[in-house]
Amino acid sequence: MTTGLAAAVLAAALAVPAQAQGEGRPPHWELKETGTDVRFRGLAAVSRSSAWLAGSAGTVLRTGDGGRTWRNVSPPGAQDLQFRDIEAFDARRAVVLAIGEGEASRVYRTDDGGATWTESFRNTDPRAFYDCLTFFDPRHGLAMSDPVDGRFRILSTKDGGRSWQVLPNEGMPPALEGEAGFAASGQCLVNSGPRDVWLATGGAARARVLHSADRGLTWTAADTTVPAGDPARGVFALAFRDRAHGIAVGGDYRADQPSPQAAATTGDTGRTWTPAAQPPPAYRSGVAWLPYSRTTALAVGPTGTDLTTDGGRTWRTVDTGSYDTVDCTPDQGCWAAGEKGRVARLEN
Repeated sequence: MTTGLAAAVLAAALAVPAQAQGEGRPPHWELKETGTDVRFRGLAAVSRSSAWLAGSAGTVLRTGDGGRTWRNVSPPGAQDLQFRDIEAFDARRAVVLAIGEGEASRVYRTDDGGATWTESFRNTDPRAFYDCLTFFDPRHGLAMSDPVDGRFRILSTKDGGRSWQVLPNEGMPPALEGEAGFAASGQCLVNSGPRDVWLATGGAARARVLHSADRGLTWTAADTTVPAGDPARGVFALAFRDRAHGIAVGGDYRADQPSPQAAATTGDTGRTWTPAAQPPPAYRSGVAWLPYSRTTALAVGPTGTDLTTDGGRTWRTVDTGSYDTVDCTPDQGCWAAGEKGRVARLEN
């Protein structure tokens, strides 16, 4: 851990007086006015100054000035779509995923900051429902659909999202009865490094994490300790700081239901999962490691933000605002987004 941000967040979590830190005001989420009330479950942080948002009503926003102003760069004619994930390579290039049954699942790409968009994929299988996407590099990426013919379906691109192909499903283990992904934060499919990718599930008797070490051709499945057994429960988000060490968060998204054991960790590429000794107190839909940190991460959900400084073993609530997703960048920029147009950046 080399960043001042990580140390500052730790100070906030331990409620150390700001004066003792010599930092002025402790770190906090600072809301950024977006001028809309749509729900943003898709977030791609490029830097402290640049970020993309994707949300309901086909909305895509972009900032290049740290959130002081936001430009509406929504694809034309997309107002009936639900954007749930966005991956950005820089301030000009991004790929956004719309979710839903049949043709509601679509992918768009822009190369000019959202001035123009190209629809690069439209799902024609009424049984498929795409939830999340991830990119290994600016060329290679994957998207995942809920099970079709008893197995999760994986979509692959080798040209930055300009074209997509459905991968063979022989290397995908059978799905459990009722098993699916959650399109809650754009973090049900995540990668670390050039080839490793993980898929989070719920809705079945057991919440699982599936892992592929060959960009989605073959997969292995592992049970987690996050409770499932109901369509509303399971693992909602994953974050890996390297190919071995990861965090899973989730729970039960219904506000009137408890979410015990809502976080777990792995140190062996997702083969085994250990429950958090002190988990977040409620359902969490998004999680992100702080840059350059081996031990510090943030988890967010409708009832607050939690911090871990021991690699996910224990969590402490540090904010009670509602957020659905969180993302951090190498230059120490952490962003969060959620309902009613809420977007914030972590400020020192």
